[in-house]
Amino acid sequence: MLEKINSSEDLKKLNLDEKQILANEIRKYVLEVVSKNGGHLASNLGVVELTIALESVFDLPKDKIVWDVGHQTYIHKIINGRKEELKNIRKLGGIAGFPKTNENKADCFNTGHSSTSISAALGMARARDIKNEENSVVAVIGDGALTGGMALEALNDAGAGKTNLKVILNDNEMSISPSIGGMNRFLGKLRTKRTYTKSNNYIKKITNKIPVIGKPTVKVISRFKRSIKQLIIPKMYFEDIGFTYLGPVDGHNIERLENIFKLSKRVAGPVLIHVLTKKGKGYKFAEENPNKFHAISPFDIETGELKTKKGKDYSQVFGEKLVELAKNNKNIVAITASMTDGTGLLKFKEQYPERFFDVGIAEQHAITLAAGMAKEGIIPFVPIYSSFYQRAYDQVIHDVAIQNLPVIMCVDRAGIVGQDGETHQGLLDMSMFRLIPNLTIMAPADFKELEQMLEFVLVLRKPVVIRYPRGGESNVKIDSHKKIELGKSEILKDGKDITIIAIGKTVSKAIEISKLLEKQNINVEIINARFLKPFDTEKVKTSIIKTKKVITIEDGTNINGLASAVKELIIDENLKDIKFKSFAYPDEFIKHGKVNELEEEYGLDSKSICEWIQAN
Repeated sequence: MLEKINSSEDLKKLNLDEKQILANEIRKYVLEVVSKNGGHLASNLGVVELTIALESVFDLPKDKIVWDVGHQTYIHKIINGRKEELKNIRKLGGIAGFPKTNENKADCFNTGHSSTSISAALGMARARDIKNEENSVVAVIGDGALTGGMALEALNDAGAGKTNLKVILNDNEMSISPSIGGMNRFLGKLRTKRTYTKSNNYIKKITNKIPVIGKPTVKVISRFKRSIKQLIIPKMYFEDIGFTYLGPVDGHNIERLENIFKLSKRVAGPVLIHVLTKKGKGYKFAEENPNKFHAISPFDIETGELKTKKGKDYSQVFGEKLVELAKNNKNIVAITASMTDGTGLLKFKEQYPERFFDVGIAEQHAITLAAGMAKEGIIPFVPIYSSFYQRAYDQVIHDVAIQNLPVIMCVDRAGIVGQDGETHQGLLDMSMFRLIPNLTIMAPADFKELEQMLEFVLVLRKPVVIRYPRGGESNVKIDSHKKIELGKSEILKDGKDITIIAIGKTVSKAIEISKLLEKQNINVEIINARFLKPFDTEKVKTSIIKTKKVITIEDGTNINGLASAVKELIIDENLKDIKFKSFAYPDEFIKHGKVNELEEEYGLDSKSICEWIQAN
């Protein structure tokens, strides 16, 4: 069946039995591809039947389907002419792991972060109405994403109007970590509606058959039922805010899905369709451990084990050190935005559950929650991925920095992260945070320095950003680990020909470059900046005056980061005859590919930097 499908139009030619065969073939194909390449597995296995039914009923690209987050669109890509390209998904030059409008007309909106789909879909639906066009607009959003404030804002707006909009709630009781909070409890109660509805319809059918008193009795029971309904089903939040609620429906039954989607097309106004799916469906290991198989490296299908053993990474080092610090300081708490495993907090959660807070996909709330705690003397550590910290920028300014509150903001996955592409590269955090008064910004060169910084911030008692990359430390070892002092850099090697200033993971690259240049009789001075803010102007100034030639290396954008700090120093101090070059990512969104491939493409690998120094 898979060979017959090149667009959603081809789906419409299949009967239900053929579609089920197709679902099995797609599931097997996705499993084979991801086991070789890595990628998002569990979420895609969970939406196979949902995607087939959805694209059988709606007409793409005329109808618009906006996928929230978008990591679950591998099936959508297969159906819409990209099954061969899937073999190179997330590779340099291959198709992206998320919807991309430049790939296919069936991709109507780019997504990558959570909780955006309803807003985008509502905007498209309102644009359709303004232009007097006729087509369906559908947002597909998970129960985890529904904890995001933006999704609730969009539901509120959509429910208040009469715009024809379909919202499919893909309810698998998961985001990346298991869904938590009041919304999840509410959905849990809604899931019981299937049992209630089945028994209710059976009683109504039997009672109607009773002569004379049957139908009047049904009316009385209906009125009585409405008054006691809340004892069985919670108040229908979606109905109350203006949506027509349909469901729940089995998300792995194509026939039932198609029927409810067809029904939704006949309903005017906003409609919410509640679909129950199982993350990792059809692959035992992913069903049993959807966290592990959410985003996974290449693995063995037969055993579910990774082909390459995962080494220690920065997230793990952070988590272990935080557990150690919390043992001796009862005011330390950890806050996560539904990323317990990803940010290394699993051990902290297990050992200090009363001091662990998973707020769901709600980065804005996480930061202001931390600010409230800090105001009352608690020491909150808030690890969030760099690209997700973008979602809480105002809260960092308004609720933390202005009040100068000691919130420890740990920016995980900072810098280039690779194969997830533009929406997940962590290149903007230094640039963003450097603009904010009262913030101290640090980046460790290795695991040891991260541990030192975590100890240092407990004494500092100020709002702090500590940024660290995805993965492990470099094989190039850093021998010196002097005591950390506020705003002080560290000279790792004295030199006279050129100054290399690096920060974070690029410090090891500077050491590697220095060793290569020594063979060419070029004597390098290496400065580990440690702090982007406050910046060590005195030590850097002294080195620049000595060598008259300086380069900066950073894992971020070339705007308002380390390079900007050094250029500002040269101008402010009126330093003359200085040759300067920055090595950073350009002012553009960086595509997907392996980290080393992207570094080579943008001239940020050690070989390219050495060649520039030798030529200049």
